[in-house]
Amino acid sequence: MIDSHTHLDHGPAPEDELVAAARAAGVNRILTIGMDSEGCRAALAAADRFEEVYAAVGRHPNSAEGFDDAAATELAELAQHPRCRAIGETGLDFYRDRAPHADQARAFAAQIELAREVAKPLVIHTRAADEATVDTLATRAQGIEVVMHCFSMADRLDECLERGWWISFAGNVTYPSSTELAAAAERVPLDRLLVETDAPYLTPQAERKHRNQSAFVVHTARFIAERRGIEYAELEQAVEANAARLFGW
Repeated sequence: MIDSHTHLDHGPAPEDELVAAARAAGVNRILTIGMDSEGCRAALAAADRFEEVYAAVGRHPNSAEGFDDAAATELAELAQHPRCRAIGETGLDFYRDRAPHADQARAFAAQIELAREVAKPLVIHTRAADEATVDTLATRAQGIEVVMHCFSMADRLDECLERGWWISFAGNVTYPSSTELAAAAERVPLDRLLVETDAPYLTPQAERKHRNQSAFVVHTARFIAERRGIEYAELEQAVEANAARLFGW
């Protein structure tokens, strides 16, 4: 199994413990995500330490305040690291006022262009900004592999699929209240599907009392397999192949 999106530097335990637990659960590839300068460097360091860990470097929209040419240059340099396999997470977040919308838009545009330049997938975060996020991607990201991380736009699933974007489900798909999201997980073609934790956030229902970690991605995968009426092994084989093709690991 794979975890296509986690934040090892955010815990809930030391990185070596998180990776060991994931390994014991059968998780053999992990993409850990940088959200700011410090986080990107931590992600790359983890990727250097652990054979199964790779990194994405980016500037989260909530950390986009003051994004400038120097920040873009730093990201471009970090993206050259051989263990960096994606750009992001980036996008737009209008739910919290942690960064001006203009700064978010500037950081988003810069990372789209960086993904194009280095020919790496673009990992998307969107919250309370779906229309603006989709419009930006539709206008600027043609020809780029786009991953809709922690997919939440069940009502726009067909549009995302028509544009060739990858759909990644996190632990919230398992919540009893997430009926529309669970239905969407049934409809995504197997060759466009990914699973993730977004740990330490969005713990799957089966482990809801605990902070999330990469080992728990198997619960999300098992839930999706059951909803689709297929064996876990079939889903596992599909998402492992998808991630290997997308991230080149």
